[in-house]
Amino acid sequence: MKKIILLLFILIQFLNASIFDFQTLDEAKKAYESGNYEKAAKLYTKIAKEGNDEAKFNAADALYKAGKFQEALTLFKSISSKNLQFEKLHNMGNCYANLKKFDDAIKMYEAALKIREDKDTRFNLELLKKLKDKKQNQQNKKQSQNSKDKNSKQNSDQNKKGDQKNRSNKQNQNQKNNKKDHQKDKKEKSEQNKKEKQEKKKSNSKREEKKEQNRRVIKKDEPISDMEVRKWNKVLNQRGIHTLMLPLQTENKGADNEKHPW
Repeated sequence: MKKIILLLFILIQFLNASIFDFQTLDEAKKAYESGNYEKAAKLYTKIAKEGNDEAKFNAADALYKAGKFQEALTLFKSISSKNLQFEKLHNMGNCYANLKKFDDAIKMYEAALKIREDKDTRFNLELLKKLKDKKQNQQNKKQSQNSKDKNSKQNSDQNKKGDQKNRSNKQNQNQKNNKKDHQKDKKEKSEQNKKEKQEKKKSNSKREEKKEQNRRVIKKDEPISDMEVRKWNKVLNQRGIHTLMLPLQTENKGADNEKHPW
């Protein structure tokens, strides 16, 4: 009797659980069809906790529809049913594609196509390959442009440095030229001063010579004294030479002062 009661209790619980699951599935389906994907995902996840791969797949699909790609991907990865491997790989590829992980998405599509050929999966694969190539080309173009900009900037910097160097060299050259001009002016001034001194000295020398000549002329032009005249007459008389010099008349006053005429 006790065994029968226990069996009836278990049967009732199972029936209640089945009824609950059926109601949950029905509610989740209605939520999915109405576009309420988050609610559908929550309801499917309740059932998926019991290990139902179909419920996991539907929950993951609802999460994908809700835009929760990373959560959907995690749930797709947990599905182990062989019957759902193709759908699992295809949808994982979709999750990776939306997460901009193109290489991983391509791998998932290629793995799904190894299980069986599918038009949609093939289309997605080729599309991603084109997008990948386009992205690669854009990256290469961007890198090339960055390289050109970098080279251009380096050239501009080098030109600026060159200009600064040229200006610095020009300034240095100007300073050297100014220094040379200053030294040249100083030398020319020194030579001019030296020349002026020489000319002044020469002029002074000429003035002194002229003064000396004037003194000589003055001395030469001085009148001969009576004593000197007598001296000359005496000498001339002794030598017996007749000259044109005539004896000058002397005043007696001068004769009184001269005791020795020669």
